[in-house]
Amino acid sequence: MTLALETPLADAVGQKLANSLARAFAMSTVGDLVGHYPRRYAKRGDLTPILELPIGQTATIVAEVRRANSRPMRNRRGTLLEVVIGDGFGEMSLTFFGQAWRGKELVPGARGIFSGKVGEYRGQLQFSHPDYQLFDDELEAHQNAEDFAERPLPFYPATATLPTWQLQKVISSVLDDLGEVPDPLTDDARREHKALASRDALERIHRPRTDADVHRARHTLRLHEALVMQTALLQQRWFVRAMSATSRPPVDGGPLSRFDASLPFALTPDQQSVGATLADDLVGEAPMNRLIQGEVGSGKTLVALRAMLQVADSAGQSALIAPTEVLAAQHLRSITKMLGPDMAAELMPTLLTGQMSTAERRKASLRVASGQARIIVGTHALLSDKTTFADLGLIVVDEQHRFGVEQRETLRAKGTHPHVLVLTATPIPRTVAMTVFGDLDVSTIRTMPPGRAGIETFVAPLAEKPAWFGRVWQRAAEEVTKGHQVFVVCAAIDVEAGGSTAVVEDDVDDVPIDPEEGQRGPRFGVVQVASSLREQPATSHLRIRPLHGKMPSEEKDAIMQAFARGEIDVVVATTVIEVGVDVPNASTMIILDADRFGVSQLHQLRGRVGRGRIPGLCLLVTDALEGTPARERVDAVAATTDGFELAEVDLELRGEGDVLGGAQSGSRSSLRLLRVIKDAPLIERARDLAERILADDPALDTHAGLATMLTTRLGEAERAALRKN
Repeated sequence: MTLALETPLADAVGQKLANSLARAFAMSTVGDLVGHYPRRYAKRGDLTPILELPIGQTATIVAEVRRANSRPMRNRRGTLLEVVIGDGFGEMSLTFFGQAWRGKELVPGARGIFSGKVGEYRGQLQFSHPDYQLFDDELEAHQNAEDFAERPLPFYPATATLPTWQLQKVISSVLDDLGEVPDPLTDDARREHKALASRDALERIHRPRTDADVHRARHTLRLHEALVMQTALLQQRWFVRAMSATSRPPVDGGPLSRFDASLPFALTPDQQSVGATLADDLVGEAPMNRLIQGEVGSGKTLVALRAMLQVADSAGQSALIAPTEVLAAQHLRSITKMLGPDMAAELMPTLLTGQMSTAERRKASLRVASGQARIIVGTHALLSDKTTFADLGLIVVDEQHRFGVEQRETLRAKGTHPHVLVLTATPIPRTVAMTVFGDLDVSTIRTMPPGRAGIETFVAPLAEKPAWFGRVWQRAAEEVTKGHQVFVVCAAIDVEAGGSTAVVEDDVDDVPIDPEEGQRGPRFGVVQVASSLREQPATSHLRIRPLHGKMPSEEKDAIMQAFARGEIDVVVATTVIEVGVDVPNASTMIILDADRFGVSQLHQLRGRVGRGRIPGLCLLVTDALEGTPARERVDAVAATTDGFELAEVDLELRGEGDVLGGAQSGSRSSLRLLRVIKDAPLIERARDLAERILADDPALDTHAGLATMLTTRLGEAERAALRKN
């Protein structure tokens, strides 16, 4: 039977295996299976003697099982399998948690290839949950070892029930029966970009004979991914630009001109230039679809407010949707304060959240529906069927990565092709913006308003200098004595109760793994830290309050308002205070378990202090050892306050993950090999190629392979999601 990419997996590999692949990897077709690329390859240079294995690095060895032991774990439920392997010169252990069944195949005398990240426990080298492939007999062992030394051996993303070796065999079997594969590139484009034919690229990435095969296959398939994504994004941009929008010109003597005249300070150069761009967008024939990126405190909210006022000039309404109740309430207070009492009474900024009482919400909804409220700030309550607008002209999405596509589309549908403005305080590298936000026009605010004292950041490495922990709290008390306030951020709410952890961008465990404990969780929780600070001599006299996402919204908002009024000295919180919370008197940010947060998140948290004329201090407390990836992230944040530089560092340290992302696409990403830092030139070439193709053939009538790949790679759900961005 000749297979095609769209052939159901059950027809190719049988129903039982197809069900397993669907559960493990959401695969349903042959295309999904052959698109499950190796995550790495074992090469001749990877074969390191056990005695020379580098701790903390991934390595591959050929070894023999010496002994194995399975026993219950003392401090947790389940079974621990410990296997000792040797290569004739040294020995190391393999540990498997809850997988005693592996003892049936990892018996003394069994030989094979073992691969994993090298750790150390109690003086012995260790692989935890390694990949491995056992040789069937001595003859095969010799043949495979020789072949392995010459050919790259693929290692796939795998599960306990579908190990890499089984995936390798089933993919190879399917490749044997796979027919022609659509090619998104014409013959001329393949020659221009030195790419392989699609079918050849799949063959070489899964069954390479040389390293050059892997290189050319990856290059080709990355180019395909980049071209498909850029074509889809450019089509979406054209789709939006084909819509008709209501022009929103500024009016002499209207809210915008009166607001500008009342400003007690001058706009920064970037605020002026970005503001002028928005003003032009709002009078255009097509809906604005723009992303503004800028550092915390760069004045994005002021720029967005001026756009709202331009919409209000024509009696239109603007809706700002924020990810949390705390942030929405603060946005409302900030906007009302900037407008002043007279203009606030005229435009009636209105808050609409799910935690409001029924009477309050009914009153707010009537203001919105009647058009009396021309500026509306809210959370997901804005998406309710009961929320209607009189004339929704502008949608402002704050911290867009917190919202799914469906949510944003629901809000857009409440107006007639309203303008859309997306704000993010997370600086985005140019290639990420081009890849993820390729359908948006991007503006950047780099210059900061004058009069800011700045911030210093220091690492408190407890593993090397445990005495510094006490000094951290002494320093916090000193700041309070000066009349300032302190944020303390934890990665968890309650560590003793196994409580809910905060949202963590990149939870990487780089400490040695204790087989009795498994991975280490957060060390500090809000509950424990707040209690401890009330008992410590240095801080017992301070006014300390906990704050976390499990609290009722009214209580969270009340605590933050009390903190802003100076009635609380120290707030111990999760990342609920990450974005938008503005307390100018707060001078110090202490982040515990700092290694459990990503670079961008640490930078965002740090941005809560040093916003006024009081110098800011950020202390990053970590147990991570020097030289580990987790420690590198923390050290990178301490080294610079440039968010755009850190955004690049963040990508280099952790990789991009799902580039299109669930929040952006609404489904599993089609980007599997593309890396936006390393492949930036390739992405730019793909964008140029997509522009040329669409300029000559917007319907892709003469590019059938590309049209097919757009459908099969993205799927209708992902295409629909892109149309809604």
